[in-house]
Amino acid sequence: MSVEKKVSMDGKTLTIAIKGRFDFSSHQDFRNVYEGVYPKPEMVVVDLKETTYMDSSALGMLLLLRDHAGGDKAYIRVVNSSSDVRKILAISNFDKLFDIE
Repeated sequence: MSVEKKVSMDGKTLTIAIKGRFDFSSHQDFRNVYEGVYPKPEMVVVDLKETTYMDSSALGMLLLLRDHAGGDKAYIRVVNSSSDVRKILAISNFDKLFDIE
């Protein structure tokens, strides 16, 4: 598992790519990626293209990211999720909290 970040040239968008399993073992790496960005970006994109597995702790990590980014005012897109991951997000009603594509 790895977590990679990319900040846009204008600093307004942070992209976080998760490769492999998105579970509790990635908690600290995931947190370090977004907490280390200053100033806070206007938008965060979580790219799950190479995510093979996601558990309930990953859902909790997404909620912590949302809180850090501004709660209800945060703009977070979850992109490139597999059909299995998309089902998990839908069952958890995360489509109400995140822009899922």
